[in-house]
Amino acid sequence: MSVTKESVLDVLSRLTLPDGGDLVSRDLVRAVTVDGAAVRFVIEAPSPEAAQGMEPVRQAAEAAVKQVHGVESVSALLTAHGPAAAPKKAPAGEPPSLKIGRHPTPQSGPQGVPGVDRIIAVGSGKGGVGKSTVASNLAVALAREGRKVGLLDADIYGPSLPRMMGVSKRPASPDGKTIIPLQAHGVTVMSIGLMVDPDTAVVWRGPMLMGALQQMLTQVEWGDLDVLIVDLPPGTGDVQLTLCQKTHLTGAVVVSTPQDVALLDARKAIDMFNTLKTPILGLVENMSTYICPNCGHEAHLFGHGGVAKEAEKLGVPFLASLPVDLDTRLAGDNGVPIAATDSAMGKAYGELARRFVDGGMG
Repeated sequence: MSVTKESVLDVLSRLTLPDGGDLVSRDLVRAVTVDGAAVRFVIEAPSPEAAQGMEPVRQAAEAAVKQVHGVESVSALLTAHGPAAAPKKAPAGEPPSLKIGRHPTPQSGPQGVPGVDRIIAVGSGKGGVGKSTVASNLAVALAREGRKVGLLDADIYGPSLPRMMGVSKRPASPDGKTIIPLQAHGVTVMSIGLMVDPDTAVVWRGPMLMGALQQMLTQVEWGDLDVLIVDLPPGTGDVQLTLCQKTHLTGAVVVSTPQDVALLDARKAIDMFNTLKTPILGLVENMSTYICPNCGHEAHLFGHGGVAKEAEKLGVPFLASLPVDLDTRLAGDNGVPIAATDSAMGKAYGELARRFVDGGMG
């Protein structure tokens, strides 16, 4: 007997929610897909706040569907309807908050970050290639491999990691000088997006950018980390220059889509890292293929194989080829990176993380 959507919904209707009702009667189940013996579906909570307490429900739903005759694999994604609540301002009387954004303080040559063994920059020549998605999922995947991982969002103008990692609380500053970072999915997280109003544009010139990056590297209590991943802004500007010249970087990973326009800009990023004597640890091809969930047809929306050829030409490792994937986008929007799951894409990022661990980079 083959697995059907109706049999999946029947099982889910028997799961009682803590506040009453079940997943089906409360209309929380979306996008049920049955592909042979594989089942995928989305649990859409009424709000981001409600979703934070529903991880046990998601796990119970996966376990219940796995018991359906004929089902071999289940992937349940937890998402939320509507925007997350804005971060609350610190009440009066708390220690003074550290002001982020200033002119950099002088330092003699590149410096490390206390307690951090390796620092890896994730960059791209242009925006929109999924650089932050790769950075956040790589961090979570490395944490699942048992590594102590930090994630720094250095995209000052367009910080996206707070949303992708599911954090919104303003970091504490007990003395107005140090910053206590947040924790999410086993990763220590810091972003300029946590220190400013999310609806307010950051309008800073180069020195302010460089000063903010310096503060987030040196005044955050990172603790002891095996690796700190730095998500860079797109392009070859002040933030990249400051990081490469003022910090002891282990190396850089460059993310690109396979299309020619993206590769043109990726080559500029690679040239910048080479000029600044920063080792290229490898290239990642994102949005490499699209596989239709209904018929399984594979399409190359942005071309295919261009990044692998570029890596071969440069003599650097080709680290991964990652497809266009709806679940990855939904997971990032919901603040639960796909690498935190046991889905096919979660396993793909796990394999990428193991390449870093086996190569001594993570």
